[in-house]
Amino acid sequence: MRKRKLIRETSSFRDPSGFVFYLGNTIYRQVNISYKNDYLYFKNSGLYKKLVVEKLLIPFREVSDFKYENSEAFVILKTENIPFISYPYEWCFEQLKDAALCTLQIQRLCLEASVSLKDASAFNIQFLKGRPIMIDILSFERYKEGSPWVAYLQFCQQFLGPLLLMSKVDSRLGTLSGIYLDGIPLDFTSRLLPKYTFLNFPILAHIHLHSHNQTKYGRNPSQVRLKRKALTKNMLLGIIDNLENLIQSIKYSDDPTEWGKYSNMMNYTKAAFENKKKIVKSYLVRQKPKNVWDLGANTGEFSRIAASLGIATISLDSDHSAVNNNYLQVKQNGEMNILPLLMDLANPTTDLGWAHKERKSLLSRGPSDLAMALALVHHLCISKNIPFSMIASYLAKICKSLIIEFVPKEDSKVQILLRSRKDIFPWYNQETFEVEFSKYFRIVKRNPIGNNSLRIVYLMERKK
Repeated sequence: MRKRKLIRETSSFRDPSGFVFYLGNTIYRQVNISYKNDYLYFKNSGLYKKLVVEKLLIPFREVSDFKYENSEAFVILKTENIPFISYPYEWCFEQLKDAALCTLQIQRLCLEASVSLKDASAFNIQFLKGRPIMIDILSFERYKEGSPWVAYLQFCQQFLGPLLLMSKVDSRLGTLSGIYLDGIPLDFTSRLLPKYTFLNFPILAHIHLHSHNQTKYGRNPSQVRLKRKALTKNMLLGIIDNLENLIQSIKYSDDPTEWGKYSNMMNYTKAAFENKKKIVKSYLVRQKPKNVWDLGANTGEFSRIAASLGIATISLDSDHSAVNNNYLQVKQNGEMNILPLLMDLANPTTDLGWAHKERKSLLSRGPSDLAMALALVHHLCISKNIPFSMIASYLAKICKSLIIEFVPKEDSKVQILLRSRKDIFPWYNQETFEVEFSKYFRIVKRNPIGNNSLRIVYLMERKK
């Protein structure tokens, strides 16, 4: 067999049980000899098949003819591809909630099969075809009677704490997960939560008392072991029940923002809006992209045009309420081609983690075949002081083709933005827009929306 060049996943280095690597677009996972017994028990217990059938775990198969020269290798697995990797700090409240419940459901099924999750990281969950699914095949270990759930603290820090902060304090606190990649510390969560949460027994137990014990015994684990009683399997299942009930009860504090309530049809007549949709669809049909990034997607109305054509669509917006509503539509309609994510285009996700290589920036996950920037550029220019030249340069890095809308200064939405500040934008006009974008893109088409709208929708292709 011809020797093939492999690329090791930069985030897959912490687990001694194995690691992920790539050959082209194919994903493999090496299982190390040290994980052999747990792997065989998990595979042969029937749990693997059950989790795959219930779409809780990414499927895999052993590759018998793959010879990887590594003395630690026991077996090589080929796994299903995840089209777009997302991170917990890019998820809205309902996405994180569903990911938490998915993790607990897996742990419940594990315990019933005398297995346990040794790792409950939120980064082990991805969204595939509109649903959360676990991708870490090496997170399972054989359950030992009387042992605690070793991933309990991790679950509370990466799922429960952020959910409570988003619900009880402010939805924007979910982005703290991008600062505390190992999970928001429980003592920090405990301090931030309102005092009345001490009267809620599950929150008191899983957050406040848990935090207190961490602070008291954290530096001397032997004291914790002396005080800890053996936990039976039924007791662990009771903890899972309690966590599930608590998380089910946590509701998104929907304080509607301007853009969460915003309709894509605002500032258009019905005829103009319908014409805009026809223009966008015609561009998509012409380009036939394999994937689309909808930048500033709001609740995803135009994302759904792409998705209806069978195109995998990432629906990005900076407004939590809008993204949350978008995801709820995905769930309600059973949509499989849309992934709503939180993303501020003026401050997009950057490379994070060890050596800046564990969690990838938006740029590193591109380029997309096509990006849509509809009703977006005037916000970046007027609200964020970003010139056309810099917007064009950045978009050329993240997409091959571009559907973009120019909103002239006479438009009422631009006038609203200018009410609260001095007009320091003499360059904000169609001519400058076309000149700057033409440095990076070839303008293929331009279509005025018409019907009392001065807006223009462009189709552009990146210059080689």
